[in-house]
Amino acid sequence: MPSATALPVVRGACGHDCPDTCSWLVEVEDGHAKRLFGDPDHPFTRGTLCAKVNHYLERVYHPDRVLRPLRRVGAKGSGQFEPTTWDDALAEIAARWTEISATSGPEAILPYSSAGNQGMIQMSSLDRRLWAVLGFSQLDRNICGEVAVAGLAATQGSGLGIDPEEIIHSRYIVLWGTNTIVTNLHLWPVIAAARSRGARVVVVDPIRTRTAEQADWHLPLRPASDAMLILGMMHVIIRDGLVDRDYIDRYALGYESLVEHVKSFPPERVAAATDLSATDIELFAREYATTTPALLRPLIGIEHHRNGGMMFRTLACLPILTGAWRHRGGGLARSTGALQYSTLNHAGVVMSQELRSHARTLNMRDLGNDLLSSTLAPPIRSLCVYNCNPAVSVPNQPRIIAGLQRPDLFTVVHDLFITETARFADLVLPATSQIESLDLVPAWGHHYLSLNQPAIPPVGESVSNTEFIRRLAKALGRTEPWLYDSDETLVRTALDSRHPWLAGITFERLLAEGSIRLNHERDWRPFAKGGFPTPSGKAHLWSEELQQMGIDPLPVPGSVRQAQAGELQLISGKTLHYMNTSYSHIARHRHREGQLFIELHPADAAARGIRHGNLVQVANEQGSIVAECRHSERVRPGIAWMPFGSLQDAQGHSRSVNVLTPEEPTDWGGGSGFYDTFIHVTPAL
Repeated sequence: MPSATALPVVRGACGHDCPDTCSWLVEVEDGHAKRLFGDPDHPFTRGTLCAKVNHYLERVYHPDRVLRPLRRVGAKGSGQFEPTTWDDALAEIAARWTEISATSGPEAILPYSSAGNQGMIQMSSLDRRLWAVLGFSQLDRNICGEVAVAGLAATQGSGLGIDPEEIIHSRYIVLWGTNTIVTNLHLWPVIAAARSRGARVVVVDPIRTRTAEQADWHLPLRPASDAMLILGMMHVIIRDGLVDRDYIDRYALGYESLVEHVKSFPPERVAAATDLSATDIELFAREYATTTPALLRPLIGIEHHRNGGMMFRTLACLPILTGAWRHRGGGLARSTGALQYSTLNHAGVVMSQELRSHARTLNMRDLGNDLLSSTLAPPIRSLCVYNCNPAVSVPNQPRIIAGLQRPDLFTVVHDLFITETARFADLVLPATSQIESLDLVPAWGHHYLSLNQPAIPPVGESVSNTEFIRRLAKALGRTEPWLYDSDETLVRTALDSRHPWLAGITFERLLAEGSIRLNHERDWRPFAKGGFPTPSGKAHLWSEELQQMGIDPLPVPGSVRQAQAGELQLISGKTLHYMNTSYSHIARHRHREGQLFIELHPADAAARGIRHGNLVQVANEQGSIVAECRHSERVRPGIAWMPFGSLQDAQGHSRSVNVLTPEEPTDWGGGSGFYDTFIHVTPAL
């Protein structure tokens, strides 16, 4: 029972780049947030927040938070700043951008953002309008997600999958390249409930993750050999007559070509390429094909290889062959983000029809190379960074740092803290936290749409991303009224959609309820009766579209680099207490994550004369880093694992695994092969 002195509660939703998109409640007293906790009535959040967000208010009120505009006074990278005013900072930005546009053209200015706040309004609304009307360089932000969508779409026409809550009806659940317990915590109770009803849980992952340890079966395949494993599974499924011929005949094209193709991938050949036994490959294929409903759950893991698109394309063939889409709880479940966005009027929010930019587009993956390019015309002369920290989260950190150190590069950063990127900025402008701004928050891990209401006024002189854009527009003399739309207007625009799944979901209802499930029946099976959004309306086991792109029309293993003599393949993964770099400044989280480390199999460590706890030099052509070595049976021989994000090294410096990762382009989709990183590990001198 609530007490008589209960504090007012404001409804909101977490904006982190995480599939769970938790619904939260904030208790407020005299304009100060006293407590933040998971909404116990939300069907997916169930009153529980992750280890990071449980301490979100420490982030809001942290003493190191930037609370007023700052101007650099020391060398770039020194982190030395002095206070300035918003008026002076905006005047300087306007003057510099006006000069750059006049002398080099507006494309010399690159706005750079990502998903630091993944609410629709604060992530992509007024900023897209302003950059388009100014003619600044556009940014391809597909470093995560688009590769998977492109791969799935090659087979099934889109990245669409089942509602993750429907996994409770699954009886064979394959978690493919996803560490659910760490990165998708709130889905695990759904999986556990399915398990209690008889489901078998299989994890396919090179690393024995926390999720793999809890599974019924772990298949530790060689990194990037996933498509090879799937081709071997298809060989067995077709050879043993386990296909759903009725489903294929009705709803798929190219089956006969696939039959001939997979004959050359018998389990024995696949075993050599995947480091799994032929027996396990046979058993996995039969269990998957004969257990109904069977569900594939991939997330981010396999798309971060250079053959990531082909791996997702190949994976999508499995539920077509077995007809798994027919069954409730069967098929495939990946991100729900594209589905949620398809119900909303995002085109109206960014005014994509009215403001079609013809400016060049640069891939966010290539920031380091672009900043240092001698051929890019015009060169990047100014960088405006918000909603991300590319000096840590983007590949090839050494080149990014070298680019940020350019004395002629005018860099503006809008953030809550002096991040690794902000240390190189000429101006740092204070940003609001999630509980200080209004936002509409679609989820990419469930089917609930949330409204995040500001619980407290902006702390200090901080402003939201949208207010930052309004101030920039005014300083630049722009008079278009749609550059000054309020956040509420933008939310209402997003909800102004005729999609039936949004019927009755209004701004007023979201204000009252916080989060509302999209309007579709519980037993929703997107491809139970075909209806694939391909040109033919059928699934493409053989793809004419891929052939026209110069890509093999049939599923193939893809281009896979093998380790050379003495090399180890480096895989990085998310940690429990950091979100890339978010929370890394909080003492309790730094203590829990500890020192930067690398995990090696004991045999690999012994071959290099490295004991458990030794400091080692981890190096390749991109750069080098010193880390503590931990012997671990979690990793296979030939594989090393390091945490993603920014941890303290032995000298107390903040270091990131992206010192070592190249801008390895993926086969298609515009992503980056983070995990196609090869290293040498030696004892540190």
